[in-house]
Amino acid sequence: MSTNVRTPLMAANWKMHLSVAEAVSFIAKLHEIVGTPQDREVLIAPPFTHLWPLREAMTAAGFSLSAQNCHWERQGAFTGEVSLTMIQETGCRYVIVGHSERRHIFGESDAWIGLKTAAALVHGVVPIVCIGEKIEEREAGLTEEVLRRQLTASVEGVSLQDPNRLVIAYEPVWAIGTGKTATPQQAQEAHAFVRQWLAKRFDKAVANGVRILYGGSVKPDNVDDLMAQPDIDGALVGGASLQVTSFARIVQFTRSVKNG
Repeated sequence: MSTNVRTPLMAANWKMHLSVAEAVSFIAKLHEIVGTPQDREVLIAPPFTHLWPLREAMTAAGFSLSAQNCHWERQGAFTGEVSLTMIQETGCRYVIVGHSERRHIFGESDAWIGLKTAAALVHGVVPIVCIGEKIEEREAGLTEEVLRRQLTASVEGVSLQDPNRLVIAYEPVWAIGTGKTATPQQAQEAHAFVRQWLAKRFDKAVANGVRILYGGSVKPDNVDDLMAQPDIDGALVGGASLQVTSFARIVQFTRSVKNG
């Protein structure tokens, strides 16, 4: 399928970085450089404490706001957690679920990620569901098995007619924050597998409409090659999203005409 029917989504995951003042300044500078792009979507996922302070600036810039995590319950005795109703109040359209750091540092299970995905859809927040294999799993030839397991746990049980209500982010764990990047061909193979899985689970129309992002040491010098792949619809950017000129260049990627 031609990629030009899926609007590229260029997402910055700031993780636990930047003060509120730095974040506000970043948004202003980014908007000054890239404007409000009409042919791609710009998304920022700041820390929870920054969501309210950034809401107005993000709206004015035409950028999308995302939370980095959520709890699946509406309310309750869950110290330190944030519900989707609370996230909605800040104006977030998106929420990241299942990031590898949540899985491997904080011990979140596939089952938990499935609960978060389903809850986000119920609340009208678009989940960005992260999946990806470790280096030992790739070397053992288990990449597709791992992705299949994670996809099944995350979205097997949900109902989905509108592909714009779901985003998948393929982020090989071995390429996150390591400086290593899957080759464009490796990334494309994984993305194509995900799209084939979605077609079997839902239908081809849904599969062809869902955006699949690549995450894993995306940088200004590799984004063009990654975005030239037919099934890569955007990027989930960590470290390179913390410098405004770096992320601006990523937002302003140039896609090869042959894949347009």
